[in-house]
Amino acid sequence: MTPAPSSSAAPRQKLMRLALGGAVFLTILSGGLFYAATVQHGAQPTADVVKVEVGDRACNPNHLSVPAGRQTFEIFNASSRPIEWEILQGVMVVEERENIAPGFRQTLTATLAPGEYRMTCGLLSNPPGNMVVTPTAASDASGDAVPLLKAFIGPLSEYKVYVTLQASAFERKAAALAEAVASGNLNKARDAFQATRLPYKQIEAIGGRFADLQSRLDVAALYLEKHEQDPAFTGFHRIEYGLYEQNSLEGLQDVARHLSEDAAALKQRLREAKLSPDYLASSASLLARRIADGRVDTGEDLYAHSDLVDFAANLIGMQKMAALLAPAMTGDALPAAQQLQARIEAVSALLDSFKAGDAYPDYASIKADERARIKSAFHDLANAFEAAGDALRRVAA
Repeated sequence: MTPAPSSSAAPRQKLMRLALGGAVFLTILSGGLFYAATVQHGAQPTADVVKVEVGDRACNPNHLSVPAGRQTFEIFNASSRPIEWEILQGVMVVEERENIAPGFRQTLTATLAPGEYRMTCGLLSNPPGNMVVTPTAASDASGDAVPLLKAFIGPLSEYKVYVTLQASAFERKAAALAEAVASGNLNKARDAFQATRLPYKQIEAIGGRFADLQSRLDVAALYLEKHEQDPAFTGFHRIEYGLYEQNSLEGLQDVARHLSEDAAALKQRLREAKLSPDYLASSASLLARRIADGRVDTGEDLYAHSDLVDFAANLIGMQKMAALLAPAMTGDALPAAQQLQARIEAVSALLDSFKAGDAYPDYASIKADERARIKSAFHDLANAFEAAGDALRRVAA
């Protein structure tokens, strides 16, 4: 027989039941409050990944607030068109991903300083979203800029000379292209077009960060509402479309003239640009990732199919950046410099393997498995430039 509880045990059991019931109530209440808070603040990013959904007309959320420092973004294309997603500060592209297909996701990582930013939301004609990057203890302690090592003053000056020379060549050749288009000679205009493209591609890593000029100089019809018939379809690809798809110079005179004017504007911007070692590395990394993620699979030169020529010119510019930084990347930064050089050599060898004599083949002839190799090589190069930039920041700190 079970013994009857003592007179003092009954009150204790009652208190325990009350305490247990109270704990369950508090658990349910706190869960409800957490859910309500989650619903109310659903537009806020998570601690690890900031998720952005891009629809046909806007981003969701369209306004973001994130702390300064290294942030990872996951971009989901919920629209019916391929998109590019950019983080912009003023007219400068901080980070971007190109050619995100409908229903697909891509991630990007950016180190953001406190300030106000914009983000593109689908079509280039769509209103941009807003992003506020708030200060942190770490960002306050680091100051506004990384100190420039004396060892880099010479290389940066040399790179500035290189960029200025290429920008001047771009300006001259763009003027010659405008003259060739005005002459009415289709073959002459095609030759001038290819000659103009080369110096631009060699400085695209830096020049392509000016979003306003980039959207006029090198915009793809893919990101415009009316594609090739869109009034904003200007610059290189509009001329390329006329020369190689329509086989006509009709309507190209004004486009070529504006390209020449924008080339002069880019030259002036580059003269005034303030460069730092890690900026060169991040610019090269951004371009290499643009190529890998947005251009290799589908091609960028959809009418002339001269993408391999573009890639090779881009690589020449990136080689110059790496070569100027390498001598000052000593000590702890040396492994990153060596890995970067190895990746550049790998991309160069891969591109050379497609040549027939001194000429690259039509990009339409490059098979899917070959494009996959090009994509992987540029991904590795982007990672190597990113690692070099991290090493430079550690050295300069």
